[in-house]
Amino acid sequence: MAIEIPAALTQEQLRAMLRTMLTIRQFDQRALELYREGVMRGSTHPYIGMEAVAVGACAALHPNDRITSTHRGHGHCLAKGGDPRLMMAELLGKATGYCKGKGGSMHIADLEAGILGANGIVGGGIGLAAGAALAAQLAGRDDVTVCFFGDGALNQGILHESANLAAIWKLPVVFVCENNQYAMSARADKFTSVPDPTVRATAYGFPGVGCDGMDVLAVYRAVADAAARARAGGGPSLIVCVTYRYFGHHVGDPLNYRDKAEVDAWRRRDPIERFEQTLIGRGVLAAADVEQLRGEVAGEIESAVAFAKASPEPELTALMEDVYA
Repeated sequence: MAIEIPAALTQEQLRAMLRTMLTIRQFDQRALELYREGVMRGSTHPYIGMEAVAVGACAALHPNDRITSTHRGHGHCLAKGGDPRLMMAELLGKATGYCKGKGGSMHIADLEAGILGANGIVGGGIGLAAGAALAAQLAGRDDVTVCFFGDGALNQGILHESANLAAIWKLPVVFVCENNQYAMSARADKFTSVPDPTVRATAYGFPGVGCDGMDVLAVYRAVADAAARARAGGGPSLIVCVTYRYFGHHVGDPLNYRDKAEVDAWRRRDPIERFEQTLIGRGVLAAADVEQLRGEVAGEIESAVAFAKASPEPELTALMEDVYA
């Protein structure tokens, strides 16, 4: 069955969405290489395989909308407009990074772009998202906050507390759960009380929907509907995107808890290849255009790596700056 492209998306937007998905994948592939090269400070949690969620969700947002992210946050930051040069510099601990080299992979933020921060705490962005949505509501603004969190955060108390308050106060927040099947090494269906987490939204009194997290257009539709509802004063929604991470929880994960056949089955549903084929099949892009995009992105990522490697280390005198107590 032919995949319908939402009428609201122009050819330019569709091309940009594919380009961002390619950027996320190549960024995280290069990050893994840099870690093994021994030049990265700290660990990294690759988003490879999950690109459709971040790009589909952020494509449905307005520039003044905001997001909160997770420890696996490179995809969210790039999809919301983060600068790959500053992100790469942060990974390498350089003074030109988003956090002046002090935060690393799990603490990237860009407030001007509406990126309220990645977060090393499981579910740590949920309360921040509800707070940001409350601030927008009190200020009379129409911006919406999208809260990305993983299946590992489904049973965190902060989700239940924030979801309840968001429902009572009709906060303009969209809770987007990325169910990538595993919380570290634990299968999501082994630690979650219901097979479909969207039903929990009923208990909070707001809509809960599931979508194919390997289909960028399905994610776009779900988030666009939820964001429009929130912007109109209808309150929060829960969206569960069913997806998969191709690599381990972090760069050093031995992956001894799942077999190759499972990974191969998910790779056959690769979100980037599916979107490429859709755009080519619908005449939006030619195969040569896709190759050109891949080349452009490769150049951009290598430029980011060169920028990061050439950037200065933080000065010792800056050690105690930006420390709050």
